[in-house]
Amino acid sequence: MPLTIRSALTPLFGKLVNGPLGHLVDILDVVATILGVSVTIGFGVSQLIDGLYAISGMEWLMDGGEVPATSKVGLMAGLITIMGLSIISAVSGVGRGVKYLSNLNLVLSFILLATFVIAGSFMFAMSTYLTALLDYALNFIQISFVSYTTPAFETFQAALPEAVRALPAAEFTAVSKAVYATGPWGNFEGFAAGLPDSVKALDGFDAIAASMWEATQDGRLFKWQSAWTTFYWAWWIAFSPFVGLFLARISKGRTVREFVLGCVIAPALVCFAWMTILGATAIDLEVTGVADGAIIAASNTNKLFVTLGFLLDGAMLQAITVMCVVLILTFLVTSADSGILVMNTIMSGGEQETGVKHRIIWGVILTLVIGTLLLAGGGGMGALQNAMIIGALPFTVVMALMVISLTKALYRDSLREKHAAQPAE
Repeated sequence: MPLTIRSALTPLFGKLVNGPLGHLVDILDVVATILGVSVTIGFGVSQLIDGLYAISGMEWLMDGGEVPATSKVGLMAGLITIMGLSIISAVSGVGRGVKYLSNLNLVLSFILLATFVIAGSFMFAMSTYLTALLDYALNFIQISFVSYTTPAFETFQAALPEAVRALPAAEFTAVSKAVYATGPWGNFEGFAAGLPDSVKALDGFDAIAASMWEATQDGRLFKWQSAWTTFYWAWWIAFSPFVGLFLARISKGRTVREFVLGCVIAPALVCFAWMTILGATAIDLEVTGVADGAIIAASNTNKLFVTLGFLLDGAMLQAITVMCVVLILTFLVTSADSGILVMNTIMSGGEQETGVKHRIIWGVILTLVIGTLLLAGGGGMGALQNAMIIGALPFTVVMALMVISLTKALYRDSLREKHAAQPAE
């Protein structure tokens, strides 16, 4: 069948997938893929720029501040470089550019992992691996469904500064309405501007507004929306059509058992080990006081390079840092070029060998989407996260239908096998 998501729904809907229903499913696939890849590239570009800054010290790559952040110019330069290489790789096809870069990824990843095993806290990591894995399994359901809710009014009232609580009842009601009215896209400036004049007239208004903002953070919708549970839920759902179709393309001829072992279980275990070895090393450096808060204070995209700075020095540190930058670059390029190929396949009705110009067009579209979202977020990841969560939501319906469709297909296959095994009368 054609290599598209609509094909997976054929056992459930039959020929209906060849009409408007199938077109809608493929459109949702492409939107989810674009946004899922965009978030990955967005975060990766920031980490790439952090690595280049660690190597070269070029000031234009970063914005100043207590915790330096990547500049818009740096992000755009990194994005153009990554997407330019991705388009070249996509044009060359799966058997050449994508394959070579993926193999290079694997080699560099093992070198980096070996570095942490030798120079990092490997024994500490292994002592926590099984307990952490068990803890993860036991708490998986609870963690998966945790969410933020608006705090009770009494809790909200107790968290406010004394000067605000001392206001007359009518004024205090106006304050509570202003706080709860701040929508999912709220920011501190909009929050402060929306407070009643009675609060703005208080001495030290800026400090009071800041404390009110901090006191009510956990109950805000955008706080819940960008939290890890919801964010990662949406990220992987948005990534699923791209990863699923790409794995299907390179796994033709494998059995279901081989696919599950090789594409689900083995990568998950490797991922757990990777996170444990690298993460436990950083945790051990902080717990023992070696890092003295430096890793915690660093931005998320810079923590890897700060951790390496405590493990290595001199030429070895420089060499591993350069290797990490190359690894990040090749990882992002392989993610983007695979996304380009998958989007091209979906929109061409499952045709795997499409024209070069179509791959270039989708590469340019992906570049423009990522660049626009990065700039819309002021160089941060907020706009990327929010857009991706919104884009992933409709695809959850498609995923649920795919589960039902796959179950039905496997059941019917088993019936056919039983019928074929029966001797003819």
